[in-house]
Amino acid sequence: MFCASDFLRGNVVSEVTRVVTAAVPARVEPLPPDTLGDRVRALKLPEAAKRRSRHFLWPVVLVVCGLIAAGSWFGYQQFLQAAAKAQTLAQKTDDGNRPPVASAPPQATPRSIVPVQAAAPSDENIALVSTGYIIASRRILVSPKVIGLVVYLNAEEGRLVKKDEVLAKMESVEFQAEYDLAQAALDLARQQLIELENGNRPEDIAQAEAELGESEAQLAQLEADWRRKRELRNSGILTPAELDAAEAQYRATVKRVEKLKAALKLIKIGPREERIAAAKAEVRRREAELAKAKWRLDNCTIKAPIAGTILKKNAEEGNIVDARVMNGSYSLCELADLADIEAELMVQERDVSKVHVGQRCDVRAEAYPNRKYEGVVSRLMPIAERSKGAIPVRVKITVPAEEVGVYLKPDMSARVTFLK
Repeated sequence: MFCASDFLRGNVVSEVTRVVTAAVPARVEPLPPDTLGDRVRALKLPEAAKRRSRHFLWPVVLVVCGLIAAGSWFGYQQFLQAAAKAQTLAQKTDDGNRPPVASAPPQATPRSIVPVQAAAPSDENIALVSTGYIIASRRILVSPKVIGLVVYLNAEEGRLVKKDEVLAKMESVEFQAEYDLAQAALDLARQQLIELENGNRPEDIAQAEAELGESEAQLAQLEADWRRKRELRNSGILTPAELDAAEAQYRATVKRVEKLKAALKLIKIGPREERIAAAKAEVRRREAELAKAKWRLDNCTIKAPIAGTILKKNAEEGNIVDARVMNGSYSLCELADLADIEAELMVQERDVSKVHVGQRCDVRAEAYPNRKYEGVVSRLMPIAERSKGAIPVRVKITVPAEEVGVYLKPDMSARVTFLK
């Protein structure tokens, strides 16, 4: 093959040389000049010959270039054909030397493991195709309601938790003391109310009656003594001072008897209604303080508000967590129910007329394009994105129970096909 190519090139070069030689006119030898100037002028070609040679040379160059290109192309084609023949011959030789292999009979694939791919919807059934992101319908930041030190944390990324499962515990020494104080204050207030509602004891009433009887007996004796001394005043036996003392003692005893009678009446009536009402109000105040202390103590144990998957862990044991501070530790973990997920899309305003609530959709994750999930448009947001000229749309995705959290994860890219 290469010899033929070289031979072709040699013929082309010889032909070009012949053409050029024929194109240039032969120079006529002049007579020997007499002077040096005549000799120089004799060596120059005539102007007409120069012009004829220049005009004739360009077509020759073009012809030469064409011949060279044709020869190169012909040689390259010959090389490709020879290489293909050599490869085919080598493959046949290898196959002839290889021992034959008995082919196994075809085995039937079990019906239960044949992968079934859903047929893609035809173009006439597609209303719109858009891309977006998968989000959890409810993504919760689990935070303690009290400020404190984390002493126990049971949260790891990807772990499934049940509702009301204990996720963490806070230090509770201070909150336990507040609860105990509130409980004691409530007990005291309740006992005071019971005392007022029950009134005075029978023993207290009996004692008051006894004091009154004693005073009444003294009063009778003093009254008789005072009357006797008043009768003896005219006889000159008693002085006026002794008579005045007896009268004063009698009148004081009268006042004491009246006081004891009033006290006995109050004891029998019991406490005032206003005091009982005040005692009841005090009991309610102490109950509220106890409920607040119990709320703080109970919230030292943080439980899962929903059943779901822990997406992110935000704290460690030993951290002081304060939900009111955003520049530090303000939550323990992020929790979401991956069985309740949606696709969040931004549909352009020019295409929003093709989308409506309840519309069926096919959802495919960019990471798993061969897995199709059924979806339905759950809502169109009431406000548009001015900067993007689009309407936020949410598509509810139906995920089989065995695939929850396996393929579709929050913040993954998704492709949604809206069906007509």
